[in-house]
Amino acid sequence: MTDPRSGDPIAVRFWGTRGTLPVSATAGQVRSKIVNVLMAASGRSLANRDEAARFIDEELYFAAAATYGGATSCVELDCGEQAYFICDMGSGLQEVGRDAVRRSRYGRPRKYNFFLSHLHLDHIIGFPSFQPAYDPESEIVIHSCHEEAEQALRRQQDETFFPVSFDRLGANIRFVTLQPGEEVEIDGLRVATMAQHHPGGSFGYRFQDRAGRAIVYSTDSEHNIDDMDKEAAFVRFFEDADLVICDTMYSLAETSSTKEHWGHSSNVVAIDLCHQARAKRLALFHHDPLHDDDVIQRLHDDSIRYETLTRDGPPLEVLCAYDGLEVAI
Repeated sequence: MTDPRSGDPIAVRFWGTRGTLPVSATAGQVRSKIVNVLMAASGRSLANRDEAARFIDEELYFAAAATYGGATSCVELDCGEQAYFICDMGSGLQEVGRDAVRRSRYGRPRKYNFFLSHLHLDHIIGFPSFQPAYDPESEIVIHSCHEEAEQALRRQQDETFFPVSFDRLGANIRFVTLQPGEEVEIDGLRVATMAQHHPGGSFGYRFQDRAGRAIVYSTDSEHNIDDMDKEAAFVRFFEDADLVICDTMYSLAETSSTKEHWGHSSNVVAIDLCHQARAKRLALFHHDPLHDDDVIQRLHDDSIRYETLTRDGPPLEVLCAYDGLEVAI
């Protein structure tokens, strides 16, 4: 199993990749996908499930036969038999809890380190449904740069909003307030924090193991392509990262006009920052809930083309995060 002090891979699992609020595919959207797949397979003889799976994997683009998902922000850094590392508590956290209960049956320590980017509802809404929070044998440590993190989590479990109060949770829960710009070591990983531009304030995290591998989680942060000199601090924060998970909620046109000062960024700026930082991989993240799978697919395709055209150094692999994606670092 992976150890953050070893050279074994760290598995980065995306459990929720949407922003603002959870969404799901409508009946009409699912039907449209089925129609498109049947049309693409017209005249073919697919004798069994394996042949059908190969057809989907090899001849259809992602959005034609799959979905980017609709759960809000939640990303796990799996360091094997060590403590859990989880970024944000969006609605995707419910699935993390179910999977963690399964893994804990095989001896995995029941310690959960959370790192909150900020306290907006889409980033904390999953915690009341996190199964380990009800387990007296679980230890939950919630790291945040917001001093009011405990107050926010308690408030969302007020009886007005949720039937189980925070005080009825069985786990051993404690809160740790981090200072922006500081670096601390937590269960084998070095964790650095950085203030970001977002209404109410948000914070990015850089995780680095003793083998030197670095993963950056930077969502809900607005960047300005017209003044990239001010973004130099982010270039340093992203520097040489093996993976940067970055807010790319809107197109460049939107961030420069109708969505300016909304606290989010674009695929174009994320690529520019990662190029300057010589990062190895970028995961487009925090997808607009108004964007369907085809729109997100087009943004991903456009991002790959833009990365190729603007590259001036090592290539940057541009991924598009979806619920269920796993990346080995």
